Amino acid sequence: MQIDWTAFTPIPALLGGIILGLAAALYIHFHGRILGVSGILAALTKPQAGDWAWRLSFIVGLLSSPLLAGLFFDLHPIVIIDAGWGALMLAGLLVGFGASYGSGCTSGHGICGLARLSGSSLVATIVFIGAGFFTVFLLRHVF
Repeated sequence: MQIDWTAFTPIPALLGGIILGLAAALYIHFHGRILGVSGILAALTKPQAGDWAWRLSFIVGLLSSPLLAGLFFDLHPIVIIDAGWGALMLAGLLVGFGASYGSGCTSGHGICGLARLSGSSLVATIVFIGAGFFTVFLLRHVF
């Protein structure tokens, strides 16, 4: 097996991690809430007065930031997804179910929960990552 070292980009990864950590810290400081994408997105389905606009802005910013990074920093990664639409939709449903069942997603547990030294977030993050490893192993080496 040959390693593609062009995929190793520690500086952008470090900067992205710093930005995520800063965003999570600012969000908890100013709003007193955990920055979990699944919770922010789920609350859009049952809007409350004064709560909908910032949630929609957050999701739009989350989705548009790769486009802006490409525009301003000339970042144009080539993304190849070796799966059909059915598999992608099933994966999305399973992730949504897992985030609901696990009382949060990887951003809420893995970034904010671990930063707060939450034991349940540690367990949830280990389960999320372990399930991902197990799924990739099964799909690549067993099936």
